[in-house]
Amino acid sequence: MQKKTIKRNLVLGILFFLPVTFLLFLYPAKHNYIPLEIVKTDVLDVTNLLSNKDDSVQLKDNITVLNFIGNNPENYITEASNLKELVYDKFTGFKKFQIVTLVPVEAKEKAERLRKELTKYKPLEYWKFVYASQEDINKLFSTLRTSKYLNFEGFVSEVYVIDKELNQRGRLDDRSKVEIKKEAQVYPLTSYNMSEVAVLKNKMSEDVRVIFTEYRQKRKGEFNSTTRRADDLKAN
Repeated sequence: MQKKTIKRNLVLGILFFLPVTFLLFLYPAKHNYIPLEIVKTDVLDVTNLLSNKDDSVQLKDNITVLNFIGNNPENYITEASNLKELVYDKFTGFKKFQIVTLVPVEAKEKAERLRKELTKYKPLEYWKFVYASQEDINKLFSTLRTSKYLNFEGFVSEVYVIDKELNQRGRLDDRSKVEIKKEAQVYPLTSYNMSEVAVLKNKMSEDVRVIFTEYRQKRKGEFNSTTRRADDLKAN
């Protein structure tokens, strides 16, 4: 009888302490993350493109993944599919999330064919196509911080994350732990390559998730990036 009592108390103890231990592991992760850094301010909004006729789409007040598909969108179905499967499908339905694709006006029909290809199984409610002149598209692109260029078709494989205040977000220091240990030169991550599945899956998905966490905590009045960054530096 005594053995049964001990066994029962042991099981009850484990059942009680297991959830508590789990919550203790979660607590630091929730409250000590590093916010995704601002790498550029004052990104031009699509509403300020004179050649854009669709005033229902705007970057301000939205968390936006911005990309440039060029004059031959159908040539880049693989890149667009990567973005859909690894980013759009993961965050679709989140409040104020959208993907905005800039397309030269003359490529509208081709872009519509690309859209149909992407919507075979589900409509792209939060993926907006904005049509503008190449000159206006170049103007917006020039307000981004990037080491990449639009190619002769007006396409670039990089996508850019823009927050609700028209700030471009990214990482000012994208070194791996090994590179930091070796004191390698600091380099930023200001955009994400649609061709690289690992980048979209591991880096971009994580960074977009961090932005959502930031805005959620701002709504609750719990967000303090200065304190968190100071605490994180002390921990290292």
